[in-house]
Amino acid sequence: MNDELPVSVAYLDHAATTPIYPEVVDAMAAQLARLGNASSLHGSGRATRRIVEESREAIAAALGARPSEVVFTSGGTEADNLAAKGFFWSRRHVDPRRTRILTSAIEHHAMLDPLHWLATHEGAEVELLPVDADGILLIEALRTSIERDPESVALVSVMWANNEVGTLQPIDEVVALAGEHGIPVHTDAVQALGQVPVDFAGVNVDAMTVTGHKVGGPFGVGALLLRREADLVALLHGGGQERDVRSGTLDAPAIVGFALATELAVKSQPTRAVELAELRDRLISGVLDAVPDAQLNGLPDDARLPGNAHFTFPGCQGDSLLMLLDAQGIECSTGSACSAGVPQASHVLLAMSRDEATARASLRFSLGHTSTAHDIERLVEAIGPAVQRARAAGLGAGSATTSASPALFAGTSS
Repeated sequence: MNDELPVSVAYLDHAATTPIYPEVVDAMAAQLARLGNASSLHGSGRATRRIVEESREAIAAALGARPSEVVFTSGGTEADNLAAKGFFWSRRHVDPRRTRILTSAIEHHAMLDPLHWLATHEGAEVELLPVDADGILLIEALRTSIERDPESVALVSVMWANNEVGTLQPIDEVVALAGEHGIPVHTDAVQALGQVPVDFAGVNVDAMTVTGHKVGGPFGVGALLLRREADLVALLHGGGQERDVRSGTLDAPAIVGFALATELAVKSQPTRAVELAELRDRLISGVLDAVPDAQLNGLPDDARLPGNAHFTFPGCQGDSLLMLLDAQGIECSTGSACSAGVPQASHVLLAMSRDEATARASLRFSLGHTSTAHDIERLVEAIGPAVQRARAAGLGAGSATTSASPALFAGTSS
């Protein structure tokens, strides 16, 4: 087991957050002891500004961007909101016809919810594009939607990799289609960074979301990588920091930690991807041996994130099965949302044409830089008896209120 977590815990929820690197803790602690606001003109301020800009340069170099394209935010949710609302307002201001936003039906709620807000309050027409049974965006559906009226599209946003089932999306094809009509493309790369190669310039998107706590960095810091020529309306107004796109005093200690974590994650990615894929494949085969009727969701091998394994366990309630495993010190997650304490079916699985019971009977196991073979062994040993207990206790997947689906936005096209 690793040193960052108690010996009793097999942590299989790296997609939610991954343990911080010890080097990052040290770097942040050192910066916390230093005085200075990066916007101040005196010596202490200039010293802090230099550290912030060095961190910006490090992140840009690691992700194939120019330093001026790194806009610091409080995390992935803010970056997604900035992209969704900022592009929509800017593009609609130039041409009032641009009211449509095209996105996949399996986006994270950090993107779906601001789009819902835009549809409800700002007159946006949000189209949730379908995916196939493995969770891959149907490119022809995107083509049809764009070509129906390209002048009305304000933005296309498609995640790089799905956070639940780990499916990698065809971002190159999305960019090519949108580029034919001069439509900007945003991608949420929060899950991809550190697991697969991520190159901002190489993929040619206009904006890309990343965050610190998914790559061994701190909570509360992330970035929107934004092309220098892109025009966004700001969400926050104040001191004019970050190209006047995101005002606010910069959190230098968090930015230092984010930059170091990004460097470490990107540098180790080629080797770690191989290691994680081996552990993932061992996990998949072990779970399927222990529970023969379990169903793997998403594609195998290189078509999914190397650290992701997502299963449906027929006859089980995902939340109940999670708690049975948690009682044995094995931590994972369901793919479902929870609103006011009421579990809801995963909108991702529903979009993949799974029924309600299937969508509520699923668990995600995700691996990261502290994962070990022992973690897998503990899960494989525990999963069979846990499923049997869940079924014997009558904790089967029943009906519940469905969460976001392709019909999420009433009054909009889906």
